[in-house]
Amino acid sequence: MPDPVAEDLAAGGPAHDAVVDDAGVRWAGEVEPLSGPVTQPLRESIEPARIGSAARLARHRIRLSDGHEVGLAVCGRGIPLVVVHGFSAEGFLYAQTLSRLVSMGYKVIAIDTAGHGGTQGLPRGGGDLHGYSELLGRAVRELGIKRAVLAGHSMGGRLVVELAADHPDLAVAVVLLDAIVGDTWDRMVNVFRVMPPLLGVVGAALAVDSLSTVPLFKDPRQAVKLMRLALPVGAGIASHPWQLLGPSVSILRSRGSGHLLDTLARAHVPVIAIHGDKDVAVPIATAKEAARRARGHLVVVHDASHSWLLKDPETLPAIMYDLLGNGLGSAQRRALREEGLAPESADEAAVEAALYEPDALVLALTPEAVAPTPADRRRVHPRRPRYRWTVHAPLA
Repeated sequence: MPDPVAEDLAAGGPAHDAVVDDAGVRWAGEVEPLSGPVTQPLRESIEPARIGSAARLARHRIRLSDGHEVGLAVCGRGIPLVVVHGFSAEGFLYAQTLSRLVSMGYKVIAIDTAGHGGTQGLPRGGGDLHGYSELLGRAVRELGIKRAVLAGHSMGGRLVVELAADHPDLAVAVVLLDAIVGDTWDRMVNVFRVMPPLLGVVGAALAVDSLSTVPLFKDPRQAVKLMRLALPVGAGIASHPWQLLGPSVSILRSRGSGHLLDTLARAHVPVIAIHGDKDVAVPIATAKEAARRARGHLVVVHDASHSWLLKDPETLPAIMYDLLGNGLGSAQRRALREEGLAPESADEAAVEAALYEPDALVLALTPEAVAPTPADRRRVHPRRPRYRWTVHAPLA
């Protein structure tokens, strides 16, 4: 396909800065572009040594220096991958998906937001979503994480955008998963303020989507696994339903997200917006706008609704693996070089020494890893990703 950078140079100059790094990788601006749109094939193309058997996350509840209790789950070694769940969920609900990311060189840290899972609510409901983001930032700092890939689903996507905009040096990259950011979502919130019951309609749509997440007939085995994770979350909501009032009101009180995305673009924070094209509650237009404003990548997950990453634990790891060879991998290599490491030779110990504080609490909370045998490394997980996806180059 035509090379837009080469065409720009032939015309007398590039439309945007283009450089080649010391690894021979060409970058556009600060983020390496993907050669997209490209439709990713299924499991056959994924290297067996990189996508292995799932690891187990260890659950903890820590007390921050200000006394606030925070719940989290952690597993793995390597680059910190901080994951923030959606509204009414908790981090451990995503355990099936997250545990599959460990074999890619990540330490996965799933942090419960205020009023969810094992984390205390904020005083007086939190005011707006910035209060939730500030608590998330305090937890990340006190866990001893210096830099991390920040990923958030739905409301969690808005929180990681807020966190990265406030602390761009913290973010190796930002991964948005059907996130409530973008101009379309901001306009929806403006309507919700005038007609609050409509927010309940969106909440009902999310509930229906969550119920359809359990594949009772298509995959009974997966349904049983997901129900084991979902039942404690549902029981917690049923026993303390008022805890959801705080984040609901905070969504209505929060400013639009456009200025946050613009801040990430100015700070050259790599952003990847991954979104299901059948998401009714949070339309895919939000992801397109987020990618455009943040000058990031857009990944469209075909025939996927809002909770697609719960419906199939294989798809997100496969997408992440795809991106490791492209924009996300470039962002991680850049972060390691900035810490004085050679990405091609840095082992897990060196990565952790660079990206975590000395004696970081999160290192002590991480369970011992069981080294895979050569046979484990050769074995491919038998399940294929349920969804297909298309990766689009930066839209800016």
